[in-house]
Amino acid sequence: MKTGVCYYPEHWPAERWAQDAAHMKRIGISHVRIGEFAWSRLEANGQYHMQWLTDAIDVLHAHELKVVLGTPTATPPRWMVDKYPDMLALDEQLQVRDFGSRRHYCFSHEGYLEECKRIVTVLAENYGQHPAVVAWQTDNEYGCHSTSISYSSHALDAFRGWCSETYKTIDALNTAWGNVFWSMEYDSFTQIGLPVGTVTESNPSHQLAYWRFSSRQIQQFNKAQVDIIRTHSPGRDVLHNFMGNFVEFDHHLVSRDLDVATWDNYPLGFLTRDSQNESDKARYLRTGHPDGSAFHHDLYRGCCNGRWWVMEQQPGPVNWAPYNPSPLPGMVRLWGWEAFAHGAEVMSYFRWRQAPFAQEQTHTGLLLSNGEEDVAAGEVAQLNRELEQLAIDGPPIVSSDVAIVFSYSGIAIQDIQSPGGAAFSALTFCQTLHSACRQLGLNVDIVAPDAALDQYRLILVCNHTEDDEQFTQKLLRCQEQTLKPVIALFPGSGSRSHDYAIPAALPPGTLQSLIDVKVVRSESLPPEHLLVAKASDGSVCQCKHWREQITSTLTPHKHFADGWGFHYTYNAVHYINALPERADLIDLLGQLATDAQLTIFNLGPDVRIQQMGNYRVVFNYGSESVSLDKHLGDAFGFSPSTHLLVGERTLNTADVAVWVVA
Repeated sequence: MKTGVCYYPEHWPAERWAQDAAHMKRIGISHVRIGEFAWSRLEANGQYHMQWLTDAIDVLHAHELKVVLGTPTATPPRWMVDKYPDMLALDEQLQVRDFGSRRHYCFSHEGYLEECKRIVTVLAENYGQHPAVVAWQTDNEYGCHSTSISYSSHALDAFRGWCSETYKTIDALNTAWGNVFWSMEYDSFTQIGLPVGTVTESNPSHQLAYWRFSSRQIQQFNKAQVDIIRTHSPGRDVLHNFMGNFVEFDHHLVSRDLDVATWDNYPLGFLTRDSQNESDKARYLRTGHPDGSAFHHDLYRGCCNGRWWVMEQQPGPVNWAPYNPSPLPGMVRLWGWEAFAHGAEVMSYFRWRQAPFAQEQTHTGLLLSNGEEDVAAGEVAQLNRELEQLAIDGPPIVSSDVAIVFSYSGIAIQDIQSPGGAAFSALTFCQTLHSACRQLGLNVDIVAPDAALDQYRLILVCNHTEDDEQFTQKLLRCQEQTLKPVIALFPGSGSRSHDYAIPAALPPGTLQSLIDVKVVRSESLPPEHLLVAKASDGSVCQCKHWREQITSTLTPHKHFADGWGFHYTYNAVHYINALPERADLIDLLGQLATDAQLTIFNLGPDVRIQQMGNYRVVFNYGSESVSLDKHLGDAFGFSPSTHLLVGERTLNTADVAVWVVA
């Protein structure tokens, strides 16, 4: 793994650039991202002003640094908005997303798209063959600040065209959306409106269609840039930086046109902004949740055939979360090792130097705003020295026996009409499932529904809500293998058609060909209401949020007090028709993994381990030191004779240990 940094030469005097480049090289940085917010400095008043960018790239090249050049389309300049006032997106209240920050454009505006293609062409023609430029980043953080979906007139016109292309006839659309309900039928595609502003809830089929359309618009916007870059800069990787805890569009769809999926990792910001678990917020305030980064590492590793980077890594307090704590000493180094262990090719830090102006003044960098080193610079230097000592040749190898099938459209379906109630989050449940696997010491791949599954021993279907015949057939083929995998289907699996209707055969739709279960009722409950399922041997499982009533010829493992069954099994296929509490979920997954002939080891809440090839990397997120000899014993190839390549046998808070299994 190499390390990188996000750099903004346009923010600093040109005479400073060589000093910065030499400093980057000195602490072991090899990759530098530039240019993604620089349009106003690249072009003004109909004239290009690119000499400064040429000079900056040449300075970085002279110091043997590799450049990732960003396209500047996330920040259209003021003169662009003056030229196209209607390019601005509209939010759900039909308010203009105005100029003055960033991401102020609508993906459906054809005029703006042409301007983007023009500036990307100019950049690719000028720098596509420069020896320093090894990769390109398209735009920046698609969808950030809730900009995935626009409700502008341009988006409406494009949506009507998409509907016509998708459904062919208005009768077909009316049937697919169930528009006979409440007399919502249309006579022509030109009558279709936006799924906002209605008296009460708009048709969920309409909402889902608009989500799919919006994902397609992002994919096409991105592909227009990718195609230009590939034409003028062949052989360079093309990537985009996705975000954490963000599912507003289909990342798998966009990734089809990329070489590398990258993401922007802010563990403390995500915890304080997104977590609903107050205990976790307090426990991991300065470390981030032990599985928060790992979930996204595994998710984005599954987007581009295993190739992924971290494009922006938190180096200290950020500026945008409700609370912005400082990470514990050692955490910046730990987060780097964690990315390495999950197979990252590059770990890039945001940013090189703290900005003394504008919106991100309180967002730390590797350097202070005066140019002196901040704390993280030393930890990055230490990480680079340690990585150099390992001297690993070739691409990182991460193999997993467990797959979590993750569907962006499945989450959209569940979010539109949440079957688990107001406190239920489809994304959070997927993260809880992943976290439980990690606590059991299991490597996990997070894969799209169309990914190959035959190499996995345990397949967990947590949110594939669509009734998908092709997916069902793939699982059936897995069941034909000599060593068949264990498959677990969780609530909601196969419960809605592609157009958001209940399957004719009832949920889980075509998945009934794997296991004889039929969902006849679904209920959501307040989060404080626990349901206890009990087996004949007295064992229990506590569940909350959401459960389904099943009819089946199969005998359930447990029963709730009101007679509803819980957990049905047939031929190594499990249907888990309620959401277990975390401790019981860990026990359940432990049994499924054991049935799949996998070795499990409960690491507890704070310690995590990741296996990459023959390497084992262990992390301590807890407040107490941990003796690896006592905690691991002889698990994971660790023994009294094990030689540690990095770290000590007593793992302190925010510390890391690395060893090799022969």
